[in-house]
Amino acid sequence: MILNKETAKKTAELLLQIKAIKLEPQEPFTWASGWKSPIYCDNRIILSYPMIRNYVRENFAKQIEEKYGKPDVIAAVATGAIGIGMLVAEYLSLPFAYVRPEPKGHGRQNQIEGNLEEGQTVVVIEDLISTGNSSLNAVKALHEAGANVKGMFAIFTYGFDTSVKNFENLDIELHTLSDYENLIETAQNTNYINIEEAGVLRKWREDPANWKP
Repeated sequence: MILNKETAKKTAELLLQIKAIKLEPQEPFTWASGWKSPIYCDNRIILSYPMIRNYVRENFAKQIEEKYGKPDVIAAVATGAIGIGMLVAEYLSLPFAYVRPEPKGHGRQNQIEGNLEEGQTVVVIEDLISTGNSSLNAVKALHEAGANVKGMFAIFTYGFDTSVKNFENLDIELHTLSDYENLIETAQNTNYINIEEAGVLRKWREDPANWKP
């Protein structure tokens, strides 16, 4: 869910500006899953731009407080969201933890790194939502540790039907600074893409697994 339309448009504009998101309808990317895609998103690039990472950090913090108040802990999904999650926790003067995809195979075999007490309220930070599986895997680990997960905030989501259903099934609220539709609108309004390319991008999202360039 987008909580602020102007923030969604501005975030999309900034992501395009620094090429954290690239749109290439004519020369599609190949994802690790094998999908062909006219879009590629790497939000870790944000960390290299102080003004933009501060914008993201402050808007995350503002929206978290408006929606939930201050949680006990900010937790990030490893590894892409660790940097921005730590910045949000620092801005809010809150403890920070991060969640690995699976427990370590040695030492204490932690999946959650950082101090987390049973019953504490947690807001989870993620950088990107595609199917939502890896993000919700982190939520499940937090639940198993006894945390009260209030919701998840992500920088960007593709808005796939699969991800929407996955979050509904686990009863987790997802809020994002921007999303696919706001990205396409912004890209078109700033002449980053034309109307035909916008049509290609919207068509891709209807069935990304079977889309053919």
